[in-house]
Amino acid sequence: MTAKKFNAKDFLINNGIIVVLVLLALYTGIMQPTFFSPSNIKNVCLNVAPRFIIACGVSGCLITKGTDLSAGRMVGLAACVAGTLLQKADYSGKFFPNLPFFGTWWVLAVLLICVAICCVFGAINGLVVSYLQVPAFIGTLGMQLIVYGVCLVYTNATPIGGYRPAYTEVAKGQLFGVVPYLFIIALAVGLAMWFVYNKMPHGKYMYAIGGNEQAAEVAGVNTKKTKILIYITAAACYALGGFLVGAKSGGSSVNMGYGWELEAIAACTIGGVSVNGGIGKISGVLIGVLVFEILKTCLQYLGVDTNYQYIAQGIVIVVAIALDIRKYIAKK
Repeated sequence: MTAKKFNAKDFLINNGIIVVLVLLALYTGIMQPTFFSPSNIKNVCLNVAPRFIIACGVSGCLITKGTDLSAGRMVGLAACVAGTLLQKADYSGKFFPNLPFFGTWWVLAVLLICVAICCVFGAINGLVVSYLQVPAFIGTLGMQLIVYGVCLVYTNATPIGGYRPAYTEVAKGQLFGVVPYLFIIALAVGLAMWFVYNKMPHGKYMYAIGGNEQAAEVAGVNTKKTKILIYITAAACYALGGFLVGAKSGGSSVNMGYGWELEAIAACTIGGVSVNGGIGKISGVLIGVLVFEILKTCLQYLGVDTNYQYIAQGIVIVVAIALDIRKYIAKK
């Protein structure tokens, strides 16, 4: 069996975004030496952690030829719910003035509440996509507006702050004063998702649906149940991500998480998760999220105007999808 010949042109085209962003990072490091400082690298990794968790949720939807445009709004809803339930007793703008603090375990209970709420919306997404046969793009777009409306009604569009130290410590604390809790949580989620994708029947069903849904059904896969579980799992990831982002920020509002679903989709695509289904790895998701975060950090260090940063991020999203479709056509 002959080894496949390395084609530099195909490699550069298929991995063009990663190559360009690596060069951009090197250029930024030359122009701004503090870019490669330990503090900045740590800050980038802290920003990557919750986004990686959210992207893990989106990846399952993409692998089955779906998507989830409600991800960012669920992140915001989880952050707002957590914030309203974990404010200090003496905070002047406390959302629930008479709500007592039940101890450190209450932080975990609030996380479970956030996960349960988001999972309800995730289950609805799964039901709409699988049973009503509504395209995932349309179904989750509608859910995006529903979740945003629910969050507006719940918070009355009021910014939330004054969090208890027990909550903010989840995102800002460090194990033994060295390893941030955010790293540990993101690593645990990544390992759990890798195990599900590669070792569990659910993961095999997921890839089978993405490869050929009709063939998967003929083979005995319960495609509807699998899709519902995928969207519920994704929603749980968004809830955890929103919970952590709220703790990290020290405050939240209805606009928290806005547009993060597009970042997650772009990061997944950059990392090799195909929007055409059936292909994707958790390691690739991590690489994609890291690359996308480095892009934003480079633009900030280079002093690029915020308005132009959005343009650059939009270009990356379009190019990432275009390259993914090119690889799909070439494969076909």
